[in-house]
Amino acid sequence: MSEDFLQYLWKHKKFELSNLKTTNQQEIVLQFVGVHNTKNSGPDFFNAQMSIENQKWAGNVEIHYKTSDWYVHNHENDRSYDNVILHVVWEDDTEVFRRDNTKIPTLQLKDYVQKNILVHYYTLFEKSNRNWIACEKQLPEVTDFVMSNWQERLYIERLEQKSILILELLKNSANDWEAVLFKLLAKNFGLKINGESFLSLANSLDFSIIQKCSTDLGTLEALLFGQANLLSIKHETEYSKNLRKEYEFLRNKFKINNKGVIPFQFFRLRPPNFPTIRLAQLAKLYFSHQQLFNSVIKTQHIKGFYQLFQVDTSDFWKNHYTFEKKSALRKKNMTQSFIDLLLINTIIPIKFIYARSQGKNPEEEVFELISQLSSEKNSIIQNFKALEVPVENAMHSQALIQLKNSYCNQKACLKCAIGNYLLNQG
Repeated sequence: MSEDFLQYLWKHKKFELSNLKTTNQQEIVLQFVGVHNTKNSGPDFFNAQMSIENQKWAGNVEIHYKTSDWYVHNHENDRSYDNVILHVVWEDDTEVFRRDNTKIPTLQLKDYVQKNILVHYYTLFEKSNRNWIACEKQLPEVTDFVMSNWQERLYIERLEQKSILILELLKNSANDWEAVLFKLLAKNFGLKINGESFLSLANSLDFSIIQKCSTDLGTLEALLFGQANLLSIKHETEYSKNLRKEYEFLRNKFKINNKGVIPFQFFRLRPPNFPTIRLAQLAKLYFSHQQLFNSVIKTQHIKGFYQLFQVDTSDFWKNHYTFEKKSALRKKNMTQSFIDLLLINTIIPIKFIYARSQGKNPEEEVFELISQLSSEKNSIIQNFKALEVPVENAMHSQALIQLKNSYCNQKACLKCAIGNYLLNQG
């Protein structure tokens, strides 16, 4: 029995409210359970209101498994607990007193909690240690309405989580949305393996330099490949020689260096995902669209985004994956699946945050966009599908990733709409 569960019971009044009595048989009439304190210090609930034996009280409520935990946590010496008006416990095993030696009334909660909610609690928390997620055997009981609404809320929560990085980049970029978009796109061009390397490259120079170089594709390629430290080996091609020469000129002109750029990885990557190819595509994108942020904000339909990001590479990369070795001739356009990833992880989040910064509600637009994208394919989604959870589009897959990482893995069933639904079944 965890204190989190006891707090849940108190917060949501999951106990018999009539005929409540303290352990000293004083009648309790509860008006307001208080405001849940989600911080680490202080009583669990602030500003509760109740009558105890016809005496009105307003103050704080502290919750423990056993009454003696009051002393285990040294609350008797803490001024923060002087205004506790009720001690709510599962088991009453001693009397507790404030610092001024006045006795604190105690409510033993186990005398008032219905058995069915305890059965559901033990099913979720005590009998599920070997399950992939705690509720996997009970998932079929969850209604489509509960699941659908919870997935929408989870997706918005995931967008808000992604906004943390966007707001940090915005702060460090003097509120330049174009610069933030470039940095975020760069990070996601690197995918999981090279994402931090791409971001370190984007952070290694001012975005104004990108803008100045974007009028010429060769110049922009020289800047990006040079900052990525991919021109250090003396390749024999005329193309690589020209890039090195151009980068040396740019390095001196703009007083830049690449000391803080994280090395790029090629190992275990398919050739289309080599950092050389992704950098070449990123260069072509910004050469083709020099006011990309404005285009992203104005575009409202998926087809428009596919057209916007339908770029390939310069001619050299059509028969190369690296500087050293020639390959079969092949256009290296950004695929629809890769564009989908950019939309999921960059474009939709930045549109969401930008709209909010303008005082608009972006939820309808982002739901419309994300629902048109195919769901992602990974082990989390495969496991949810095996449990017969519907995964019809990217909104569902993003929501389920959020559910697994932020709730299931943390055993946060009490904060989960699915967990709440299952706990409250008759």
